[in-house]
Amino acid sequence: MAKTAPKKTTKKTSEDNKPAAKKSTQKSTTPARLAVSKTYKLYIGGKFPRTESGRTLPVTDSNGGFVAHICHASRKDFRMATVAARKAQPAWAARTAFNRAQILYRMAEMLETRRRDFEAALTETVGYSEADAVAEVDASVDRLVWYAGWSDKYSQLFGSANPVSSPHFNITTPAPTGVVAIFSPKNAPLLGLITALAPVVVSGNTAVIIVENDAPTLAIDFAEVLNNSDLPGGVINVLTGLRDEVLENVASHKDLDAIVCYGASAEQKKTIATLAADSVTRTFFYDDPKAAELCAAAHQSPYRIVDCVEFKTAWHPIGI
Repeated sequence: MAKTAPKKTTKKTSEDNKPAAKKSTQKSTTPARLAVSKTYKLYIGGKFPRTESGRTLPVTDSNGGFVAHICHASRKDFRMATVAARKAQPAWAARTAFNRAQILYRMAEMLETRRRDFEAALTETVGYSEADAVAEVDASVDRLVWYAGWSDKYSQLFGSANPVSSPHFNITTPAPTGVVAIFSPKNAPLLGLITALAPVVVSGNTAVIIVENDAPTLAIDFAEVLNNSDLPGGVINVLTGLRDEVLENVASHKDLDAIVCYGASAEQKKTIATLAADSVTRTFFYDDPKAAELCAAAHQSPYRIVDCVEFKTAWHPIGI
């Protein structure tokens, strides 16, 4: 008979005799994490202070949902911003045109790196479609690059060597007008902001911009871009609040050299022009086109730069 192999036996250990562990049915006691909400402040003198008034305004999205509270800037906030702009203006104007172009180009670079954040804000807060949000961010970056390119060229186009009958060189050149207050467009919260700011500061002016639109949070997000773009503090100051509340104070301010207003009503134009005349402050009024229209090249022009410059003529004798 054939022998069969013996069966292998295994010894049971004490571990094998233990009953199977029961699965825990208790829920985790770890509390759900609370999201850290962003605080939206003002941007004055290269810093992010809160409004001195302590007031805020609620921001809602296109569906009426709460987004954030923003600072409700006061007249004193505007005064502080104007002081910062005046202090920064001489040094900013003294920089070479090429250096100002570099800084505007750096703004475009920083905006490009944060484009996903701005696209998300435009879709979630304003209610843009994804395609429209991409188009506005694209146009915003391109507009900064476009005005950066004009920084050292517009003076060649608008300056002149004038023929005179006396033995003199007679040369006219543009120079920045100084401190400019801007009431921003209400449409296109990102592109409108850049369209208003870029032609003003590229020539050597400093600016205080008052923002009131459907997504003022984007203005403070853009201020963070400015703060990381080698822009000296005080060159651009961003206030969020209500236009009508500060309009008379801005128009009658004695230390402004120009006021630029987008989308002003007939009554607002009259108020600004009347009060600004007392201090001979220059005023400029522009339409507030829809976002899709503002993306067009027709809304970028070197003549927007010229609006906020003054022309100075120098006479130099020719040796006889």
